[in-house]
Amino acid sequence: MNKEAIIFEVSERSFDKYVINNSDKAPVFVLFMNVWAEPCIQTADMLSALAREFAEQFVFAKVDIDENKSLVERFEIKNVPTLKVFVDGKAAITEEGQISEDEVRALLKSFGIINETEEKRQQARQLHMQGETQDAIMLLTLAIQQDPSNTNVAMDMVQIFIDMGEIEQAHSLFNRLPDSVKSSETGLSLTGQLWIIEQAGKTAGLDSLKQAILLNPDDFDARFDCAICEISQHNTEQALEHLFYIQQNSPEFKDGAAKEMIVTIINTIAPNNPEAAQEYRSRLAGLLAV
Repeated sequence: MNKEAIIFEVSERSFDKYVINNSDKAPVFVLFMNVWAEPCIQTADMLSALAREFAEQFVFAKVDIDENKSLVERFEIKNVPTLKVFVDGKAAITEEGQISEDEVRALLKSFGIINETEEKRQQARQLHMQGETQDAIMLLTLAIQQDPSNTNVAMDMVQIFIDMGEIEQAHSLFNRLPDSVKSSETGLSLTGQLWIIEQAGKTAGLDSLKQAILLNPDDFDARFDCAICEISQHNTEQALEHLFYIQQNSPEFKDGAAKEMIVTIINTIAPNNPEAAQEYRSRLAGLLAV
């Protein structure tokens, strides 16, 4: 018999029944949220997905703070989203603000709730970042053998192929993924990277483009192509400086191509560096408001 996710929407009247009374059987993750706030919605969706992944291993309960003022006062909620984990009738852990999936997985792990495939993914990511890429590939290969349906493992492998410059292999693996996966945040990031690498191969080359910019700082074609080359080599800051220069001085260049490229790069870096992505979004918004 298939296990089912345990997800509740709780109120002042049902809180003790579903949260307190269940917390001696399994950890209860309670999200205090505004139902209209995007960070709250994203956090709730992520916790719901994890509740399905770890069906019947923990309880996920949602509290609408606008409808349950007494619970807000009772648990001294100051900001949303706020996550509280209840164990044996008491709030054992509190996390204010939007929390990442990796952070929630770490919390689950502290209660012995582990997805072995995801553990291998995290280990592989660390190995790749440390320069031990071949070991990372071997670990991801084991992970995909263990759980062939886990498309996150496949996307991690695509990212490694991109980082290694094995673009044909990256394209081949990425093209086999379902369309729903390609349209996910990580999928869009990979799409952006593959497109940029393809476009970089059509330019005059980074050295020639830099020389052209030195001779004429307002050579917007050279700047745009230079940005493409820089981002293909993971030089995000340098690429965006060229694009912001174009957006500030010639926003109509190629029908707004600089703006489109800035958005593409932001979407590419967002999964791994949300803070920088938000900073660049704010900078772009400032230019567009002028």
